[in-house]
Amino acid sequence: MIREARFIAGKDLRFMLGRKETLIWTFVMPILFFYFIGTVTGGFGSSTVRKDNIALLIAADGAGFLTDQLTRRLEDEDYVVHVLDDPLEFEQYRRRLVLPDRFTERVLAGEQVQVRMVGHSESLTGDYDRIRVTKAVYSVLADLVVTGEGGLEPSPQAFEELNDRTRNLVLEVTLAGERKVIPSGFSQAIPGNMVMFTMLVLLTSGTVLFVLERKEGLLRRLASAPISRSSVVLGKWAARLVLALVQIGFALAVGTYLFDMEWGEHFPTICGLLAAWAAFNATLSILMGSLARSQGQASGVGVVVSMGLGALGGCWWPIEVVPEWMQKLALYLPSGWAMDGMHKLISFGAPPTAVIANVSALLAGTLILGMLATRYFRYE
Repeated sequence: MIREARFIAGKDLRFMLGRKETLIWTFVMPILFFYFIGTVTGGFGSSTVRKDNIALLIAADGAGFLTDQLTRRLEDEDYVVHVLDDPLEFEQYRRRLVLPDRFTERVLAGEQVQVRMVGHSESLTGDYDRIRVTKAVYSVLADLVVTGEGGLEPSPQAFEELNDRTRNLVLEVTLAGERKVIPSGFSQAIPGNMVMFTMLVLLTSGTVLFVLERKEGLLRRLASAPISRSSVVLGKWAARLVLALVQIGFALAVGTYLFDMEWGEHFPTICGLLAAWAAFNATLSILMGSLARSQGQASGVGVVVSMGLGALGGCWWPIEVVPEWMQKLALYLPSGWAMDGMHKLISFGAPPTAVIANVSALLAGTLILGMLATRYFRYE
């Protein structure tokens, strides 16, 4: 039985990997989605520290030593600061600050001046940028107050002394409990698209191939051969399982080496969870291939099911940002089981025991779907 199933699985796998559609959606489209979604949402509630570029436009005659202090404070807010006097070069940056003429001179004279932030205000991270820039500007104002209270004249030396001074108050931040940071950027895009594209490929290419074999009489030939029904089902299932594992392995490698994805401390458990997800979708593909009446129906239903479960299960966006009823609904969906387990391990720092229920649910679903797939399996 195993030898027969292995023979069928090998033939099916080579055929699926030889199709352009399967190759594109397995190896090309996930990378594009990783990059696009991860870049668009990068830094929006991200748990990782990112260095963002910001440009300061000053007058041709300079803006004085307060510019250096402002630059330092912006760097404290994780910015890479570019001080420019060329308006054309300045316009090339997304985050931009305009300093008024004679900035330092006017501030020291007690004149009210305005630091203007232009560009990037309508993006997803616009509010976050405004908070960081405002904090940097008011820190410089506080530095001026401190030097004045200390009887020092504001100067580069006074600011240097202030920056080197030991702080009377030190803030130490430690976790009070389980870390709850909403995943964003690549920490959301890579797991989410990995789960969705695994489901999409198996429920379209895998299902369509099964329907095609039924329509063209290829499965009837197997029925006349000395190969048991169980061997045929097992071989078809194994081919789709291996295809899913190849896709997952490729996505893991791309995420790690191309996008610097951090998987946390429990990478083997993540691989086990994804293997259970692959087995679930391979079984669902066989069942849908037996029930579908045409290639168009198989493809259409596969896309609708994949997109629907992807959206409701948290593949498109963090499930934590949707209404509470949608968060509860995701816990009843297989895509929700997979994404919930991924976020527990990657973003929330949970131990492997936290995903036992997720893996068990996927394996139980695989077993139930397997029994249904065997029962409704048709040669024609």
